[in-house]
Amino acid sequence: MNPPIIDLRDDSTSPFARLVIVVRADPVICGHAGEARNLAEAALARGIDDVHILTWPLDRLAESGLPLKPLDRVAPYGDGIHVERPDPVGDYRVPDGRWSAGLAGRLVELVADGRPTLVMSLYLEPHTSIVVDAVDSARRAGLDPDVTTIAEAVGSDVTNVVRSCLDEGRHGAAVRLLATYLANDHVVAVSDYTRQLIVESAERIDEVMGTQFASSCRRRVGVSYPAIATDEFTTTARRVKDEVLASRGLVDDGYVLSLCRLTPAKGLDDLIRAHAEAPAARRLTLVIAGRGPDGDRLRSLADELGTGDHVRFLDDVDDDEKAGLMAGARVYALPSKPRREFVETFGISAVEALLAGSGTVITTTTGGLPEAVGSAGVLIAPDDVAALTSALDSACADARLDDAPARARVARVQAGGFDRRLVFARLHDDAVKIRAGRRADLAA
Repeated sequence: MNPPIIDLRDDSTSPFARLVIVVRADPVICGHAGEARNLAEAALARGIDDVHILTWPLDRLAESGLPLKPLDRVAPYGDGIHVERPDPVGDYRVPDGRWSAGLAGRLVELVADGRPTLVMSLYLEPHTSIVVDAVDSARRAGLDPDVTTIAEAVGSDVTNVVRSCLDEGRHGAAVRLLATYLANDHVVAVSDYTRQLIVESAERIDEVMGTQFASSCRRRVGVSYPAIATDEFTTTARRVKDEVLASRGLVDDGYVLSLCRLTPAKGLDDLIRAHAEAPAARRLTLVIAGRGPDGDRLRSLADELGTGDHVRFLDDVDDDEKAGLMAGARVYALPSKPRREFVETFGISAVEALLAGSGTVITTTTGGLPEAVGSAGVLIAPDDVAALTSALDSACADARLDDAPARARVARVQAGGFDRRLVFARLHDDAVKIRAGRRADLAA
């Protein structure tokens, strides 16, 4: 079981004067966009007062097809956090890489002043490649940057990129990705499940290409769970719940909630079917909050099953509403299932629901979800609509049970181990040791 929430807000100082995070940030609907925000806020509390989030221009995000939040509803960042969206380099005659070049160029400028800088990339492709390119360029130019790098691998790095390369016989691309990952000072994965995926993929590459990635990955890759703003889903959730529910026309304890990107891997089709088949659940509204390419198909499915009037789709939920919606739900469901393009390698929203006090959190044994919810959630097999129906019906059959306070304590202890201050403190302290070791080697 994870350690309880502790208060790490102190006056501790850091040898790093700056933190830079390269990521797909807001307004992208993605748990790791939220993680970047949480790491940035935790860095401020740690004494790093110059924090930069390097991300993509808004027009580029709009063209990408990624689901986006309403821009005017994105919560502001803390003082000292600078969100930068560098313009692309070159014109239409540079068909690709223009935006990556802009990000790398800005990172070179940030590290050129020699101030001790911690740089972290979330997602290997292209963000880690951008970091390695920028730091190598600065060093080759003789700028002598004082930089320590951390690369965090998420599930889609492996399932969507490395595995695809291996399955398609594009082994050189897979070699490049792992070599770039391991070129960082500190390498982590978002769950032990993700770490195992990385090692297994490295073994496959070694067999084909004669490389030795697997031994390096076993030795070097650690686990750093996503950083979550636990206080926002405990105190804030209770404070805003009534207002949020009133604005949405919902009743406390009167709905089932799923909040995620609308894609096939999230298992929302199974959830709609289970809701239609579970007598107790069908009396409650099913609220599906999010955007994504599967939206029209899911709406059609609800209509075909005759439950369209009992299923509500919300595509405009903002950062301030999320915790309140979770706090008022009888059930929070994330019935993810593995797909070739995506596997749920942690499950940030399930942890947030535990913190917010959702009555029951139901999810699956897919990927890293068991690591996320532990014994505090109800775990079923993926793609098992009958099991999901049974779990949903049981959770909706009665009002919240008498042991709800005890269950809530278990949930918050489990989820508290992912507090952003704890997660950043571990990453920060590892980076401090790496930097100190490198400086000692140079001095010798």
